[in-house]
Amino acid sequence: MITGGVGGANTKTGLAYEGKVDLKTFLSQQSGYRVDGSIVFYHDEEVAQIFKKHELYSQFLAPRGIDWKKCISSQLLPDNGIYVIINNTVFIIEVKTQNTTGSVDEKLQTCDFKKKQYQKLFFPLNIEVQFTYILDDWFRQPKYKDVLDYIISVGCQYYFQYIPLQKLGLPVPPTA
Repeated sequence: MITGGVGGANTKTGLAYEGKVDLKTFLSQQSGYRVDGSIVFYHDEEVAQIFKKHELYSQFLAPRGIDWKKCISSQLLPDNGIYVIINNTVFIIEVKTQNTTGSVDEKLQTCDFKKKQYQKLFFPLNIEVQFTYILDDWFRQPKYKDVLDYIISVGCQYYFQYIPLQKLGLPVPPTA
C-alpha cells in the first residue's frame, strides 16, 4: 500500500511485508534479480547492497573507512537497509507490527531523530538517507492519524505491508 493506504496490491512491483519475508529473500525471488551475499544484481548488473542490524557497520560502513563512533554516540540497528547505487541513497526500512497498544506506538515518533542519526553516519560518504516504516494494518486505526501525519511532516515515509520497488529506485521486473 502507498502512504494513506491506497493501492499497492501487486507484489511483483513491490515488497510485501508480513513479518515473514525480508528484503534479501524478496529480491532473490524476483525475475531478473540475484543476491550474492549482500550485493543485489539485476540482470547481472550490481544495483544495490543490502544490510541488516550489525551488517550496517561490518559490511557497509567499516569497509568504506567509516568509524561509527566518530559520527554518532550509539549504534542504530536497522531491520533492513539497502543502498541503491543509481540514486546514491540508503533506505532504512523499519518494520513495525502491533496487535495491542504498546511501546511501538511511541517508537513511531522517533523517525525524525533516527533519520538524522543515519544522516550523520552517511554524511562522510555523501550518501542520501531515506527512512521508511512498513506498518501492519493495526496502524490504520484513526488514533494513529496524527502520528502518521507527523512521519510525513518530518520527511520520513510509511507504507502498509508494502513498499514499491520504484520508490527505492530499483528496476521493476516486467509482469507476466
